[in-house]
Amino acid sequence: MAGVYKNALRQLEIVRQYLDIEDRVFKRLKKHDRVIVKDLKVKMDNGSKKTFKAYRAQHNNARGPYKGGIRFHPQVSEDEVKALSMWMTWKCSVVGLPYGGSKGGVTVDPKKLSEGELEKLSRAYVRAMAPYFGPQKDVPAPDVNTNAQVMSWMIDEYIKVRSKESGVRSQDQDKLRATFTGKPVEEGGSLGRTEATGMGGFYVLEQLAKKLGLKPEETTVAVQGFGNVGYWFAYLAQRAGFKVIAASDSKGGVWVPEGLNPEKTLECKREKGEIAGCYCVGSVCDLKKGRPISNEKLLELDVDILVPAALEGVITKKNAGKIKAKAIIEMANGPVTPEADKILAKKGIVSVPDILANAGGVTVSYFEWEQNLKGEKWSKKKVFGELKKVMGKAFESVWQRYDDPPSLKLRRGEAKVDMRMAAYTLAVERVVESV
Repeated sequence: MAGVYKNALRQLEIVRQYLDIEDRVFKRLKKHDRVIVKDLKVKMDNGSKKTFKAYRAQHNNARGPYKGGIRFHPQVSEDEVKALSMWMTWKCSVVGLPYGGSKGGVTVDPKKLSEGELEKLSRAYVRAMAPYFGPQKDVPAPDVNTNAQVMSWMIDEYIKVRSKESGVRSQDQDKLRATFTGKPVEEGGSLGRTEATGMGGFYVLEQLAKKLGLKPEETTVAVQGFGNVGYWFAYLAQRAGFKVIAASDSKGGVWVPEGLNPEKTLECKREKGEIAGCYCVGSVCDLKKGRPISNEKLLELDVDILVPAALEGVITKKNAGKIKAKAIIEMANGPVTPEADKILAKKGIVSVPDILANAGGVTVSYFEWEQNLKGEKWSKKKVFGELKKVMGKAFESVWQRYDDPPSLKLRRGEAKVDMRMAAYTLAVERVVESV
């Protein structure tokens, strides 16, 4: 999205107002270590050749190898991957992972490709970027419109390229598999990766509810975005007793006052192709149970917890004043603009930033990387247990900085910061210490 990198830089400029960062170090944080742009030529099913623009932005590796997803989307741009890679640096830092940030993608509508064309594109991307990838260099993962199958094609191609270049021995190929995470379980992927991002957000919800004195059964939740992340967040929240009263996809949403059943809603969405009309309560989907709601109106519902889990920049200065939720948990990347942040803060709305709230995915990716390097295979119970520890520790560290200003050695002296600045100052501070 145009301007998203500008937002990322503005956030960093705001952080500097609070932290004492040397000019030399600050220049390093603002500038990416490397941005790679390539043209991928792919032979299509009809025999023609088509060129796709491909990107990989590597922001900062002071704390460890670069880490970040690969997305296939028509709106992928250099501006977007630069912003997302910077946010990945902060995200990995705030939850204590030994990674830096990166992001990549291809400007393409994958829905217009056959499976064979998608595979050729995936392999072409790896051939172009292989010199920059490696288990101790840059570790990609799935992102928008990519999945375990795409990672399977990519790691297969990467191993082929490395084997041709340097004759990698078969016994070393297992460690090379650590180069990509989000792989199929049978190919070295970690159990629990599918639920990871939504589950990490759910653990944040549990902690936040306790801090705000909210009882699950009395707490209403609205989720914008019912893809993998939004679904698992809603499913886990509902199962824990929270009342999910609204959900939406790109075509619109549903408002169900009694509280919807995420499992039945997902079944209905798959049958219909959209969530509209899926008013599912308990084991029944009935038109009398709810009414349609637009994505815009869902954001303005009078709920306790609002969860933007779809796209960047959905809460802006134009609609921030209409937000009625007590708190926001940002499950999408960059759903709240800097201008909106100021308005939300004045309204007393607690907004848990994306770099903390949606870090469950990268955390379990780290677990997969660790398992591959060590030749281990963790149970799902262990994965979820370790994830809860990481998310809980990170939330407490950020909350302390938010709730107790003296705990933050501010450049300006003691000052109250919102949750975003609490998270960002903590994350940036850790990176600064490693530069």
